[in-house]
Amino acid sequence: MSTQPPLSTPAPHGASRCRGPQLEVAVRSLLSPTGQGRKENQDNFLWIDGYGHARFLWREQETRLSVTGWPQGHQRLAVLDGMGGHSHGRQAAEKAAAGLIELSAMTDLTQISDQLNRLHRRLYREFQDAGLETGCTLVLLEIPPRSPALLFHVGDSRLYAIDADHVQCLTVDHVPATHLALLGLLDSAQWLQQVHVQTSSQISQAFILGSTLGAPNFYVEAIDEELYELHDGNLPLFLQGLSDRRSLTLEPDRVYLLASDGLWHLRDPQAFVRQWPALLAHPQRPLEELLDDLLAELVTALHEQQSQPDDNCTVMLVRQSSIQAEEAPASD
Repeated sequence: MSTQPPLSTPAPHGASRCRGPQLEVAVRSLLSPTGQGRKENQDNFLWIDGYGHARFLWREQETRLSVTGWPQGHQRLAVLDGMGGHSHGRQAAEKAAAGLIELSAMTDLTQISDQLNRLHRRLYREFQDAGLETGCTLVLLEIPPRSPALLFHVGDSRLYAIDADHVQCLTVDHVPATHLALLGLLDSAQWLQQVHVQTSSQISQAFILGSTLGAPNFYVEAIDEELYELHDGNLPLFLQGLSDRRSLTLEPDRVYLLASDGLWHLRDPQAFVRQWPALLAHPQRPLEELLDDLLAELVTALHEQQSQPDDNCTVMLVRQSSIQAEEAPASD
């Protein structure tokens, strides 16, 4: 397997001209929020902004590239979490992020499903040929300049929407409890308890690795190499509307949060999640400041709940800017 970073050109200091709705984005990927957790950051992220400038991790270091031919105003946001229980989890997340950089901008759900399924199959074969059985989560927002965002989700990283009063999880974790719910063996309260109240590190589907979610029985030995898409045709009634792949209108009064499970890997995750409106629903404050506050509060919660050693933690905050989009100066 190649260990080279994706090929592109270094991002310039200036930016090309860009029109369209303005998004504010803040991103952070931490080896360990407390400094006393994991020894390797197996998380990753990707942000391609409306000027085609890409940010991601390569060998745990932030890297910036300029994507040739990227449409003005189009953005791509993704969080990935390499499987910590497997060797080469970091490499899986890196290869997936690199593969995402190589994909052209996408504007409809059919296109995004086809392209990401194809990337999954290519990386599955590449890792299998190398004798490696690993994978990563993927929660991705593809945001055309004048159309609803497109969501693609695999694993147990999540997308949340937060306003002044509520926190809403917009994705369904691909975990054993969800498999049980698909089989009719868990009701809404039981599923909520196992997924959002308790803490678990097991997943039932991963990008690159494959899936057991579609198995007709809970106890299965073989992993299906194909991804199993959750949608209203197979989700239980209490999870309707939370399909893995769907369009999503970004509301101007909300902050959207994409994150790996290190953000809520606590003894009492909901005690922390309930603080998010107070921490994040401040439209006049920069997202970078709000992200600092969120991560500082996470460190406090980790210590108070004695939830160490803590996990890798990657967070992206997204919101529509209250400032009208302006033309960026052309690079010199």
